[in-house]
Amino acid sequence: MTTLLVGGRVHTPASPDATAMAVTDGVVVWVGQDAVGRALHPDAEVVDLDGAFVAPAFVDAHVHATSAGLLLTGLDLTDCPSPQALLDAVRTFDGPLVWGHGWDETRWSGRVPTRTELDAAAGGRVVYLSRVDVHSALASTALLDRAPGARTADGWSEDGPLTRAAHHYARAVAKDAIPVDQRRAAQRAFLDHALSRGVAAVHECAGPEISSVADLADLLAITDGPRVTGYWGDRARIALPVAGYAGDLFVDGALGSRTAALCAPYADDPATSGARYLDADTIADHLVACTEAGLQAGFHVIGDAAVAEVVTGFERAAAKVGTPALAARRHRLEHLEMITAGQAATLASYGVVASVQPLFDHEWGGPDGMYAQRLGVDRGTALNPFSRLAAAGLILAFGSDAPVTPVDPWATIRAAVHHRTEGHGISARAAFTAHTRGGWRAAGVDDGLTGTLRPGASATYAVWEAGELEVAAPDARVQRWSTDPRSGVAPLPALAGPAPKCLRTVLDGRTLWAAT
Repeated sequence: MTTLLVGGRVHTPASPDATAMAVTDGVVVWVGQDAVGRALHPDAEVVDLDGAFVAPAFVDAHVHATSAGLLLTGLDLTDCPSPQALLDAVRTFDGPLVWGHGWDETRWSGRVPTRTELDAAAGGRVVYLSRVDVHSALASTALLDRAPGARTADGWSEDGPLTRAAHHYARAVAKDAIPVDQRRAAQRAFLDHALSRGVAAVHECAGPEISSVADLADLLAITDGPRVTGYWGDRARIALPVAGYAGDLFVDGALGSRTAALCAPYADDPATSGARYLDADTIADHLVACTEAGLQAGFHVIGDAAVAEVVTGFERAAAKVGTPALAARRHRLEHLEMITAGQAATLASYGVVASVQPLFDHEWGGPDGMYAQRLGVDRGTALNPFSRLAAAGLILAFGSDAPVTPVDPWATIRAAVHHRTEGHGISARAAFTAHTRGGWRAAGVDDGLTGTLRPGASATYAVWEAGELEVAAPDARVQRWSTDPRSGVAPLPALAGPAPKCLRTVLDGRTLWAAT
């Protein structure tokens, strides 16, 4: 059976002024104008788009489904305005386990609550409250009594947030306390939420310090949601069909928690330069093992000292297996926030995917943001140079790192274009590609069709109630637009104003979500 969509605007390189698209057995078979489509497909089921915009569905290249779902179904602290508001939220939360996420002390005028204050609000309950970057957390005494190893681990604080290994101990106990049904419900809530944002595929960055093998197995078993590509952030093998041992395999931590590994100390805490968890030899060994096994390797890497270690690791791996073999596996680096032009060129020569999150810059970039607070203005405004990564030839794949930032693809594209540091942004077309086709390429799907709407491609798309459509100039700094279909460039919704509303999300021809 063929379905013919008519009366809209279709984002396709095959026909920049297309208003219609035909789909047969989950595959795009034709794009063009309404009248031609009706003539070519007289027996098709016709769907009137009523002016809606049709585009390839988005791919979120870095998510943590259960944690993001727990943010939707649990205690959301992302807009918490003060330490007292956090304590009040804990006090009024219903349930024996208080799992919360999203507090950010850099937006408060007061200090972080002490454990004594948290215990008073908790009333003897187990409380785990991850900071917005999920690299430190507040934990109640009731939780820590179940995790005695935290008290002697690196990153322990007698009365403040836990970081490094101490945080990992506390998080492990907290996640094990979540009932299976609640965990699965959180996964379902997140996947439905992603579909409602026009996301038809996600890359789950799981790992022993983030979730569990059982958690990942449950997620991969869901077949009526977005397509899930699983990554396991560890060097040890597991009995699940993962795409690679990549994602959040930590080389370092995060800037907000002062655990990203730096070449020079933090500006607001000169006593520390962060934490580095893997050295170049370990990185190289992992790259070699994954390359020889035909799997993707990958690492979480943020600070400049960590990036330097990763570059050295790639160089040593290439010396063992050869650059062609290394590049063929398309290994991944997550975040990659502090990188020089020379390092970007080196990593590009090894076929590296840069899995990056533009909303990081939107949230914490600029001369007055958290990055500048932690690093000083000069270093803090040099982060997330998307134009540098693209110019070097790295494959860009955009994601949210949910629950760190929300699943909001159009806001992500806007953030990549309107970077807080001039010259670091990319064009709207490049950003859209990074959030669609780039995500498929990052997962090893690079047939030239997937992530586009052209004949022969999978019918994986989203329908949007979009307002004005624009054809973006290739220079991100140019703010003048052309809607002339003779430009030969497929249009996109205007970046200014409210984001488009998703009406339908379709994967391989199957409608998985529709607005009511």
